[in-house]
Amino acid sequence: MNKRITWSIAAGAATMLALAGCSAGESVDINGSSSDGSTLIAAIGGEPDQLDPQRTSSYFSFEVLENVFDTLVEPDENLEMQPALAESWEVSDDQLTWTFDLRDGVTFHDGSDFTSADVVYSYNRIIDEQLANAWRFSAITDISAPDDDTVVITVGQPSPNLLSNLGGFKGMAIVSQDNVESGDITTDPIGTGPFSLEDYVTGDHITLTANPDYWGGAPELAGVEYRFISEPSTALAALQAGDIDWTDVVPTQQVTDLESSDELTLGMTPSNDYWYLALNEAREPWNDVRVRQAIAYAIDRDAIVQAVSFGTAAENQLAIPEQSIWYTEYDQYSTDLDKAQSLLDEAGFTGGTLEMLATSDYPETVTAAQIIAANLEPLGIDVTISQPDFSTWLDEQNSGNFDMLMMGWLGNIDPDDFYYAQHHTDGVSNAQKYSNTEVDSLLDAGRTETDQAARAELYADAATIIADEVSYIYLYNPSVIQSWSPSVTGYETRADAAIRFRDTSLTD
Repeated sequence: MNKRITWSIAAGAATMLALAGCSAGESVDINGSSSDGSTLIAAIGGEPDQLDPQRTSSYFSFEVLENVFDTLVEPDENLEMQPALAESWEVSDDQLTWTFDLRDGVTFHDGSDFTSADVVYSYNRIIDEQLANAWRFSAITDISAPDDDTVVITVGQPSPNLLSNLGGFKGMAIVSQDNVESGDITTDPIGTGPFSLEDYVTGDHITLTANPDYWGGAPELAGVEYRFISEPSTALAALQAGDIDWTDVVPTQQVTDLESSDELTLGMTPSNDYWYLALNEAREPWNDVRVRQAIAYAIDRDAIVQAVSFGTAAENQLAIPEQSIWYTEYDQYSTDLDKAQSLLDEAGFTGGTLEMLATSDYPETVTAAQIIAANLEPLGIDVTISQPDFSTWLDEQNSGNFDMLMMGWLGNIDPDDFYYAQHHTDGVSNAQKYSNTEVDSLLDAGRTETDQAARAELYADAATIIADEVSYIYLYNPSVIQSWSPSVTGYETRADAAIRFRDTSLTD
């Protein structure tokens, strides 16, 4: 066998990191169906918390549901929006009316017809129930279905990011009203996607079977079985032994060996996800920009990147990675303890304690916290590390019960995804309580500017201020790392970390 290593470079990928734990349970035979042919065995890092694509925030759920549901439009490998359930669309001259023409003949897995009413229901559900992605509809004033094949979306202002808001899979799937109202969607989801749910054994696996009536053509695979393996070394051993065909639970310390392996394919691409630190500006002394800047100068990003990713991540002092068309160069905060101490002296800070919120569910946060504690000790800052489970971590963040926290932000495509929710004064994820009127104006303007060059300049200005004032201390952009058997063909690692098996096949 020839060595095969695939690298794909593209911009961006949308939703906060979340983790669902594994639990033991009984088998649930969803459809009672079986398929002939090859079933791909995939190992993912944990069990979905539920299978409602609009309610879950678990990446493990999205890894499965990407193959069960569709969106109105979808990003291609370059993260440019392409037709999906909408075959085409037009925008009015005033940029306020978007008309989407839907595909003919699309059906849900239960055989019911897909129509424009399903799109209207799905989007209104997100808005009315204030689900996690409701903020993506902030510019929308009306969603209507003049006939079964047409959806009209009216916005109150030009919205150059509308397609990316509708096409980022996580949370934006088109669902069946009957499936939702019956309550079955959490365990027995009915979508329009290339695979349907066949079997779910909680604590062990989920099996999908190919949808022969898929509008994009029946998949070549007979099905996909997802197994839940949280330990990277265990997943890699299973792949090497031929017990599984594909995994994204790859030990980063093994990447170098996998690059030279003739027996496995390594897929690795830079992502638009980012990891960051945030200081609580509602508390003293973290409300003093000089203190926040001092900590930014004290952090050893290179040591953190090496420790948590074995060098596979890209150190970055802004959110948007270098391969993106929206990238802005910025390198203000080289590690400089003398500069850090000078800023603390200027602020009148003579030492104290800092409680850092990490989580045992994301070991990289704990590893980084230990490095940060050593970085800040020479400045007279004693770091205590809190390690709750992720659900508790979220509660602590949302209640403002932290001095500093570390977490990641997933699924970014448009620059609005990178900045608005977390750094606008009214942003729904602005847990650090950052507020700057100039940044607010720039982010507001970016949402309506239709000229790409002018829009890029707005976001570059906003990003620079955000970093200068340390709303976040950006650490790095991770890579998407996956590995699979040479018998797997037609699969590509994507920068948005979307797991798509509809064009994949298995060879003997």
